[in-house]
Amino acid sequence: MPRVLAIDYGTKRVGLAVTDPLKIIASPLEMIHSKDLVQYLANYFSSEEVEAVVCGYPTNEEGEATDATRHVDAFINLFKKKFPTMPLHLQDESFSSQEAMQAMIHSGSNRKQRNKKSGNIDKISAAIILQQFLEEY
Repeated sequence: MPRVLAIDYGTKRVGLAVTDPLKIIASPLEMIHSKDLVQYLANYFSSEEVEAVVCGYPTNEEGEATDATRHVDAFINLFKKKFPTMPLHLQDESFSSQEAMQAMIHSGSNRKQRNKKSGNIDKISAAIILQQFLEEY
């Protein structure tokens, strides 16, 4: 059964999450460097059945563009050129990083685990974005 993949795009690191085959649960998948994202997606799409992609879209509390929005817009344009047949949905990502940090704290992660550049926050943020998308659709 096809899955849905989520992207929490950043200029340096990108968090990825994916649904289970029944599209009920979103789970963190991986953190990759943004320069490797298109190749990673091409490989992933060729090896896994993906029916759609959800990309976190940054806005401020008033729903207006932020500094990060232009970087995500550039990625969205590239994605549409490279994968024109893959459905792409945008999901408000407001506060997903803060929610990811809180989830890590509640799960017992210590400060060192939360602060290391392993991309834990990025992966968990992508899972939060994906879970929100699943709950809304």
